[in-house]
Amino acid sequence: MVPRSAPHSGLVAGAVFAAAVLATALIGGLASARAGSVYDRLALPAWAPPGWLFAPAWTVLYVLIAVAGWLVWRSSGWRGAAAPLALYAVQLVLNALWPPLFFSAGRYGLAFAELCLLWAVIGALVALFRRHSAVAAALLLPYLAWVTYAGSLNLAIWRLN
Repeated sequence: MVPRSAPHSGLVAGAVFAAAVLATALIGGLASARAGSVYDRLALPAWAPPGWLFAPAWTVLYVLIAVAGWLVWRSSGWRGAAAPLALYAVQLVLNALWPPLFFSAGRYGLAFAELCLLWAVIGALVALFRRHSAVAAALLLPYLAWVTYAGSLNLAIWRLN
C-alpha cells in the first residue's frame, strides 16, 4: 500500500509509470516514422489489419500497461514488488526495441525472435502481477493478446517477404 506519510506519492508514481510508457511509445514512434510506407510495400497475409489500426490499438494498450504497473506499485510499493517491476522495465525495453528492428532495419526474422521474447516476458509479468493485483494482471491480457497477434503477423510477413 502507499505509505500514509506520502499522500502525493501515488501521483508521483503514476507519473513515473506514465512517463516510462510514454518514453517507450516515443522510441517506437520515432522508429516507426516510415511505418505506413513500409507496411504498404510489404506482402501481407489476407488477415493483416489496415495500417491505421495500429496507432489507436497501441494507445489503448499503453494506457493499460501504465495503469497495470501503477496498480502493482500501489499494492506493494517499489520494494515489495521489486521483481515484477524490474520485469516490467524489461518488457518496456523489449517493446521499444521491436519497431527499430522491424521498420527501420527491416530485420523481420530478428524482430520476430525479439517479439517471441517479449511475449514470454509479458506472460511471466502477468503471473507475477497476479500475486500483487489481479486487476493489474488482467489489464495486461489485451497486451498479451495483441503481441500474440502481432507475432503471428510478423512471422507471416517474414515468410512472405
